[in-house]
Parts: sequence; C-alpha cells; structure tokens
Amino acid sequence: MSENNTAQPVYVVPPAGAKTNMLAIVSLVTSIIGLGIVGIITGHLGLSQIRKTGEQGSALAIAGLIIGYLEVIAVVIFIIIFFVMFAIAGNHSYRMSY
Repeated sequence: MSENNTAQPVYVVPPAGAKTNMLAIVSLVTSIIGLGIVGIITGHLGLSQIRKTGEQGSALAIAGLIIGYLEVIAVVIFIIIFFVMFAIAGNHSYRMSY
C-alpha cells in the first residue's frame, strides 16, 4: 500500500458576524445629514431593538442620538436668538432724516 502524504487544503469559514441593526445605521446617517429628529427617533428605536435581539450597532445608535440631540439644541438656540434679535430691532424706532 502506498501512503498519500499530500496535504489536503483546509477551508476555514469565518463565523457569521452579528448583524448590525439597520435603525442604528439610519440614526447615524440621518443625524449626520441634518435630520436630527429622525436620528433621535430611529436611535431610540434601534437601541430598543438591539437590547431585544442582541444585534450590533449600539455605538452607532448612541452616536446618532448624540448628534441628533445636538442638532435639535442648536436649532432651538438659533430660533431663540433669531426672535430675540427681531424683538430688539422691532422695539427701536428708526427716524429717517432727509
């Protein structure tokens, strides 16, 4: 009998990685493009799903939430400043002298 000493190739299949939660991705993307409210809503929904299913993406959801909340705060501050400036300008009467 002859021995066959040729090595057989070993195929290694990588383990299937945990799926990334789609709402977490949507949260981050929408917050980055300026849709803060959508980013906040999808971030909270994504975190809820991640807790239930064990999917990946909690960091993405949290980043989307942080960016979304910062956008909403910035918009509120801008609106307040805008109205205060117009209120101040409206209280001053300007007289034009010809």
